[in-house]
Amino acid sequence: MLGFDPSGLLLEPGQGLARQLYQGLRGRILAGELAAGVRLPASRELARLLGVSRNTVTAAYEQLLAEGFLDSHQGDGTYVAGITQALAPQTSAVPTASPAPASVPPGAPRAFRVGLPAVDLFPFATWARLQQRFWRNPDAALLGYREPGGEPRLRRLLSAYLRQARGLVCTPEQILITSGAQQAIELCARLLLAPGALAAMEDPGYRAAGLALQSGGARLLGVPVDGAGLVVEQLAGQRDCRLVYVTPSHQYPTGAVLSLPRRLALLDWARQADGWIIEDDYDGEYRYQGAPLAPLAGLDRHGRVLYVGTFSKIAFPGLRLGYLVAPPALVPALLALQRAGIRHLDSATQTVMADFIEQGHFQRHIRRMRRAARARRDALLAGWPQVAGCATPSVPVAGLHLCLPVTNLAREAELVAQAAAVDVELNALSRYWLPEGPLSPDARAGLVLGFAAVPEVRIGQALVRLRSAWA
Repeated sequence: MLGFDPSGLLLEPGQGLARQLYQGLRGRILAGELAAGVRLPASRELARLLGVSRNTVTAAYEQLLAEGFLDSHQGDGTYVAGITQALAPQTSAVPTASPAPASVPPGAPRAFRVGLPAVDLFPFATWARLQQRFWRNPDAALLGYREPGGEPRLRRLLSAYLRQARGLVCTPEQILITSGAQQAIELCARLLLAPGALAAMEDPGYRAAGLALQSGGARLLGVPVDGAGLVVEQLAGQRDCRLVYVTPSHQYPTGAVLSLPRRLALLDWARQADGWIIEDDYDGEYRYQGAPLAPLAGLDRHGRVLYVGTFSKIAFPGLRLGYLVAPPALVPALLALQRAGIRHLDSATQTVMADFIEQGHFQRHIRRMRRAARARRDALLAGWPQVAGCATPSVPVAGLHLCLPVTNLAREAELVAQAAAVDVELNALSRYWLPEGPLSPDARAGLVLGFAAVPEVRIGQALVRLRSAWA
């Protein structure tokens, strides 16, 4: 425990003790006050020193271990991980941007559709009641033309939610409400990318994001992904690249989590290259080991990350409600773009969502959705059939889908077609790659399966049909 001083880690009762301890230790590590290799006290000892329960300390340690700030050596203790200090404050000026077969409801999704949460669990009665209350006596001001950026109350509530639940400190003024994540990415592209500019994205990756980046005439650069997420060192020789799109909490579609050293390296790249990072946290609330990981934007000290969030994976995609958290220097230009485009979004939906959050329904629903997604994931894993040419799925620790390799494109096409013949929906991994790239076509083969859209009973039925088709 040489080098560890518990003073200063004062915890306020009623304020989430585990979260306070996590934030205090994390802040010391990022500031260099706790150097790599420092051994932390055992959870029981630190709990005694701070006068809290051991569970509080254990929860904080587990979150820091999950995010890569700590290393645990069985029988030897817990140590500060060896990470680079890429986040030290600097006095440089704030950057600015240049313009630039059970009973299935009709239309219900099939197993194993990707991109859908457990829509069947949404509290539609509560939502309808809140909508009825709004329209019974609507505020006259909300029925007229509104300013861009979104309804102020929803922005305030989102700011508080992101601080408490996601570890992202931002002001309401930094938040722009958008018509889904896609529009948020398009706004970033229109502001930051001139025609012909080079923008990097994960490969394989979210193809719709690539289309959004190309909407202003940008060229795409595919950056490979491995088990630790985006291979950041591949950006080093790309002098013309000034923007990267990334899904660090749960890479789409491989499911990799961007490691802490790579998160810091990516932030350092943005600072040194005068570049920008679009962080798409599309399903960050769904983590099944510990609390959700703190977003990349929560580590940003130089105003280089634009954070994109969405309600689609918590409520339903048809809601068309997302948000963008931008560095303060970019907010005026983004508001001007939004004003020139859509002017403003539906005030009624924003107000109802604000009520939904303010009355506690949102957080309760997130907890329910996380439990359901985990149960549906487990049902898929428990019944998945072994089949030639296809890897056995590993247990995903986050998100709403899983990805598994297949030996070649021919086998991929065969498995997808056989599944479709028995009304089971599988996605071909080969569809998620950019056309150009160093890998051979067969190296791009795989399957992507969503596990959250249908209940466990229907998952079991789909697996029976799939096992028969693949027998």
